[in-house]
Amino acid sequence: MALAQELYGTPASKLDSFVAQWLLPSREWKEKVIKVVRTLEQFLRQEPFPGEHPLDQEVQVLKVVKVGSFGNGTVLRSAAEVELVLFLSCFHSFQEEAMYHHAVLRLIRKKVWHCRDLLAFKLKDLWVAHGVPNTLVLTIQTREIAELITITIVPAYRALGPLAPNFQPPPEVYVSLIKALIYPGNFSPSFSELQRNFVKHRPTKLKSLLKLVKHWYLERARDIQVTVEQYGYLDLILWVDPYEPIRKMKEKIWQSRGHSGLQRLSFQDPDSERQLLSSHCSLAYYGVFSHIHICLLETFSPEIQVFVKNPDGGSHAYAINPKDFILSLKEQIEDKLGMLRKQQQLTFQGQVLHDQVDFACYGIQDSDTLILSRKRA
Repeated sequence: MALAQELYGTPASKLDSFVAQWLLPSREWKEKVIKVVRTLEQFLRQEPFPGEHPLDQEVQVLKVVKVGSFGNGTVLRSAAEVELVLFLSCFHSFQEEAMYHHAVLRLIRKKVWHCRDLLAFKLKDLWVAHGVPNTLVLTIQTREIAELITITIVPAYRALGPLAPNFQPPPEVYVSLIKALIYPGNFSPSFSELQRNFVKHRPTKLKSLLKLVKHWYLERARDIQVTVEQYGYLDLILWVDPYEPIRKMKEKIWQSRGHSGLQRLSFQDPDSERQLLSSHCSLAYYGVFSHIHICLLETFSPEIQVFVKNPDGGSHAYAINPKDFILSLKEQIEDKLGMLRKQQQLTFQGQVLHDQVDFACYGIQDSDTLILSRKRA
């Protein structure tokens, strides 16, 4: 925090000196980190990976690209986080990358565990991180560097081929990207060389500005405000790192509320369906980087959660017992929305639900969505 105060008190004319004094890593430190990264790169390039089902072919590393701050020259002091994009021979299209991405991550993970040089560097941990896209993350501890070195590996389709100076991707690349119809951001690693080169060849002044913005973000602007709404309780305000697993947010809720039920968190973007938040994912995975309202529903076995889409397009989550009648849900809706039970009509998969029939009879399961409409007079 003292460093943050130092930054706010620095006049614009002395910002270059601030960057040099406080933010630039030493050459010796960078070389030690790069030594570890180079060991991993050489190991991955050595020989093809043996294929496994469903990827019944050898996998050759065509190229390894350092991206992120280490790749574009904006790394901060003591920020030992390196991102590597692996362009692989097994991907011939965006569709193939989407199809085999998880299988390739498993292959790489198995191969890295057998790297003796990395074990000598004290490979501490190795796991698949869920994000956009999913990645392989490993942490390494060396005797020469106090900080843990975190290396993120992303397999990717080499959509652009070898890049020449001032390269402009042909329109066909973007056409095939659009036709792939995968979650936005999944294929950004295929364009990582363009992104890296754009920053790498910019003037030092611009890189210094990026370092200052990054430093400010890490010091002050990383956490976002999350408003937790739960029926029958006052709203709970939390400050959450959008890159942390959602299970950590659930732990904060438990510490604040002390409830013992199963927490189910959901949110809804305008003009879209309500989504459940998976504990092992992060808010960033769902594209959330700013203030958000989420709904908390606490369930106790054998309860399940269902969503009810309201006539105005919004939706709410409700806890039900599959053996209860539909009428019990209408009573909850009346309490929450004020719409009388006799005015409500609930449908599921096009079928009107009758009050004196239980949920199980309609095959309604956890996280299903029901449609609420107002009966005609």
